[in-house]
Amino acid sequence: MTKKDKKSFNQSLAEWKRFIYNPTTGEFLGRTAKSWGLILLFYLVFYGFLAALFTFTMWVMLQTLNDEVPKYRDQISSPGLMVFPKPVSALEYSFSMSDPDSYKGYIDDLKKFLKPYALEEQKNLRVCDDGLLFEQNGPVYEACQFPLGLLQECSGMNDPDFGYSSGNPCILVKMNRIIGLKPQGRPSIDCSVNSKSGNKTALSAYPPQGNIDLKYFPYYGKKLHVSYLQPLVAVQLHFGASSTPKEVTVECKIVGSPNLKNHDDRDKFLGRVVFKIIMRA
Repeated sequence: MTKKDKKSFNQSLAEWKRFIYNPTTGEFLGRTAKSWGLILLFYLVFYGFLAALFTFTMWVMLQTLNDEVPKYRDQISSPGLMVFPKPVSALEYSFSMSDPDSYKGYIDDLKKFLKPYALEEQKNLRVCDDGLLFEQNGPVYEACQFPLGLLQECSGMNDPDFGYSSGNPCILVKMNRIIGLKPQGRPSIDCSVNSKSGNKTALSAYPPQGNIDLKYFPYYGKKLHVSYLQPLVAVQLHFGASSTPKEVTVECKIVGSPNLKNHDDRDKFLGRVVFKIIMRA
């Protein structure tokens, strides 16, 4: 048969059938059973070795890690700040005094966040000495009580609306947890308010001066310090009843502790937080 001669359909079909299975030589897809067995054995051994090598490497790496404390913590030497309730968008709170639905989400978020701080939830926690670091050696790590009454008007005990219905909204500020952190001096969270309209807006902080007691440090990690409660600072703005919209910017930062930073050119949120509050009648 020359190159120009074309194979018939039956010839091509017969060749494909013979390639799939050749009854004369016993080959399947061009290989005998022995050849298939050897190549499958090779790949089984090869990929089995790779899997064993990967498993052994992971096991060796895991032996260097502590399940309770992160191994590398040098990149986070100073905590940032967080605010509650969670803002709807980009650290901005907006509500209307005359519309309870506009601030209902904020109230629900605050109640949910403060639930672990209820008196009943803290009955098994320790009453610690004020002004002293509470260092422990384990294996059991106790947590100090944080009396909800320290938040005064922002505790939710006397005002279930946290001041939103009266034009005096509350925002909770807390430091991020860092394992082993031992603040020096007398740390506190200092907040200042800047009004867009130029009118002065009064601001109150609870506990007084935004004090953060040393007894809540150090923190030993989520698995060891199971019942740990973070110290909180409440910021309350006093807009009062007003028919004109109010818009202010609040900046809070950590002060009073030489080993806690509140300024970094590479991280503008280190040790500080800035949020906006817009209130309408």
